[in-house]
Amino acid sequence: MPSIYSLKPSFQGRLRPIVRLLARAGVTANQVTLLACTLSIAVGVLLTARIESRALLLVLPVFLFLRMALNAMDGMLAREFGQKSDLGAYLNELSDVVSDAFLYFPFAYLPGFDPLWIGAVIVLAVISEMAGTVAVTTGASRRYDGPMGKSDRAFAFGAMALWIGLHLGVAPWASWLFPRLIALLLAATIINRVRNGLAETSALRARDVRC
Repeated sequence: MPSIYSLKPSFQGRLRPIVRLLARAGVTANQVTLLACTLSIAVGVLLTARIESRALLLVLPVFLFLRMALNAMDGMLAREFGQKSDLGAYLNELSDVVSDAFLYFPFAYLPGFDPLWIGAVIVLAVISEMAGTVAVTTGASRRYDGPMGKSDRAFAFGAMALWIGLHLGVAPWASWLFPRLIALLLAATIINRVRNGLAETSALRARDVRC
């Protein structure tokens, strides 16, 4: 399924000069991962505490883009500068779901958005990332299948925050549909990651048998 994740290689290419500078300065992948998570928590708490300020929601799309950049950079530091570690793998996966939860939680307090459905989106987002990581335990690669991966969620929530922050108004049907559509696409993402992970594992086992 198509996903914004497919744009990651070109995005990383633009960030590579910055990553080289960070590596020379002694910055580690784990430090970048923890920074992204800490900032995500802070932004989520701030937006929730000041949810009455619609203009403050304009911070979210900007920060979500920054977070994507930080996430790309920590991966590049780990892979290209010999900083891969078991601790880094844990931090990377756990910080992603924690960050998502804090950044999407403010929407539960926006008028017109059903808090139960926003909660359902957060839970399904966690499950979708779990489905991607469980594939590794079966011998497959980490699954990033769409249609609602981390980058896609960031785009959807960032666009909605931008729309609201500019006081353009959200029709009742749109605030009703938004979390339900995201939840549906997340369910499809979970199915795709499980199905494609199983298919990859089966193909690897069949190849081993032939060898």
